[in-house]
Amino acid sequence: MTETVYEQLAAALNRMPQGFPPAGDGSHLRILEYLYTPAEAALTAQLNPQPEPMKDLLARLGGEQKETAAMLKDLSQRGLIRFARTEQGSGFGLEPFVVGIYENQVPHLSKELAELFEQYFRNGFGRLLEAEPKVMRIVPVQEAIVSSVEIRPYESLVDIVSRAKSIGIQQCICRKQKELVGEPCQHTQETCMVLVPVAGAFDNSEWFHSVTSEEALTMLRSFSEEGLVHQVSNTQEGNYYICNCCSCCCGLLRGMKDLGIANVVASSAFVNTVDEEACIACGSCEEVCPFGALTLEDVIVVDDRRCTGCGVCVITCPTEALSLVRRPEEEIKPVPPTHAHWAQERLQKAG
Repeated sequence: MTETVYEQLAAALNRMPQGFPPAGDGSHLRILEYLYTPAEAALTAQLNPQPEPMKDLLARLGGEQKETAAMLKDLSQRGLIRFARTEQGSGFGLEPFVVGIYENQVPHLSKELAELFEQYFRNGFGRLLEAEPKVMRIVPVQEAIVSSVEIRPYESLVDIVSRAKSIGIQQCICRKQKELVGEPCQHTQETCMVLVPVAGAFDNSEWFHSVTSEEALTMLRSFSEEGLVHQVSNTQEGNYYICNCCSCCCGLLRGMKDLGIANVVASSAFVNTVDEEACIACGSCEEVCPFGALTLEDVIVVDDRRCTGCGVCVITCPTEALSLVRRPEEEIKPVPPTHAHWAQERLQKAG
């Protein structure tokens, strides 16, 4: 049986470190059919993950160069392939499905695409979440950490935000998707934060609201108070986004609640601890914990295996009975230094 262009594209995306696992019901292919024409899918399937200069691409792919160049530019503008500046000019390459193609559809997300993603989430997406190292990691609420405890730069929201020269906020695609399938949540919609090392990147953006570093940190604090969990890419360097997630909508955190996957994100280096004398057993922390790590007995009890060290519960405690401390070093999973290290480790573990 001849492989379709959509099957070829799906296979190419699944060979990337992020993965695009096939779904038994074919919903992964229906997503691609919705996003790409057959000609676009055939072209995209031939791209490499590392962007190639336009001149080299046109020479390698052959065909009508003017038509191919126009298609590449259009695909990149729709967030369906990767655009990058190279020494030889504009370059194009494969974009991962997540974090990438799917998130780029925020401006265009329709009810049909939202329903297709929901089908894929239920029938194939879980295998992407099970792979190691995880796609994203938790960054704790800084105020929740005991003041004497060491915080490394990549573990600090303040440090991550301070590296950016431009910061943009846009609507969370996960909440938009759940709303379109008839399951809205009450959390703030505009919480997806993108960090860019170039000044003025969002000044004229149609889809992003530009904010200062100070405004971003104020927003992050308010998101914490709302019970949202901060997540970034699972690397020490190159953290170009901060997701502020709820377990009712987030495609990753739902993997734990809806698909029964125990560890869907990389935990922070911290764990919750309880001052039993200060705890009044009010249960407020148990209600907000997104990971089911707290159980109310005579005092609150922490399950170290489920606690990701996000700190959301800590700032809700009325008696300051909770705080984050650093885990023993042997319990802390190393964070890959760069995306290249992360990708290499993920591909090796996938065989």
